[in-house]
Amino acid sequence: MNIIHIQNLTKSFGKTQALKGINLEVKKGEVHGFIGPNGAGKSTTIRILLGILRKTAGEITLFDKDPWKDAVELHRRLVYVPGDVTLWPDLSGGEVIDFLGRLHGGLNISKRNQLIERFQLDTTKKSRTYSKGNRQKVALIAAFSCDAELYLLDEPTSGLDPLMEVIFQECVAEVKKAGKTILLSSHILSEVEILCDRVSIIRQGQIVESGTLENLRHLTRTTISVETGKTAIGIENLPGIHDVSRDGLKYRFSVDSSAMTKIMEVLLPLGIRSLTVEPPSLEELFMRHYGDDIDEKGGVKL
Repeated sequence: MNIIHIQNLTKSFGKTQALKGINLEVKKGEVHGFIGPNGAGKSTTIRILLGILRKTAGEITLFDKDPWKDAVELHRRLVYVPGDVTLWPDLSGGEVIDFLGRLHGGLNISKRNQLIERFQLDTTKKSRTYSKGNRQKVALIAAFSCDAELYLLDEPTSGLDPLMEVIFQECVAEVKKAGKTILLSSHILSEVEILCDRVSIIRQGQIVESGTLENLRHLTRTTISVETGKTAIGIENLPGIHDVSRDGLKYRFSVDSSAMTKIMEVLLPLGIRSLTVEPPSLEELFMRHYGDDIDEKGGVKL
């Protein structure tokens, strides 16, 4: 069953086309990673799902309903955490959590208290005193205290320290175990790699790849470090082999998945003394798709 169904979705702001025919399916009970740099269209897509923005064209359903026409009904079934949380400055953190819970129709008090302790939040302080990270904690505690069917998380760990990111990951795993569905928008690739069952990569308003992590990794290259008993003559000329470096009889190179069998056929007769195979990471896949958007320091241009 698909909780989210998007087909050929477009959104224009005047002459600027933010979404250019997006196709996205999120299945019940999965954690779906929605990755791409700022400005790629992630937040625009989520705002259309929330009924905040109206689509220009295409199909979009949430629980088989129209997010624009049925927004009030749908909001009872989901929670949303943005990447930059704004709170009521004169309310304490605890008051905000309880208020957000009541807006959703109630929260689990026991779970609320456990989450406050896990996230180490002082709920007695006024919201105006909170750092960005603490504001995110308030929203996350409120969200995970509610019994929702769908969690829309748009850069939810923005501002959190590494320890709190681990707590967040634990919460996501618990929600998934309970059979809930999560759409996680993020540019933190390690976070996506740990949590997500499937991933969709969005670039300049278009989905460029979508699938399981294992399926997507087939699109990247595996790195091999090998020491042979004999010289591997001409290895750099084999199809599918890239970036060969040599130190004596030690070689290091990357290989396309389609060339893996051939390279092993070449190496085995040479006598393999040691072999290390490093599987491709999601980051490599991401970098490959954003190759022309990478600056000199290796960061994604925003």
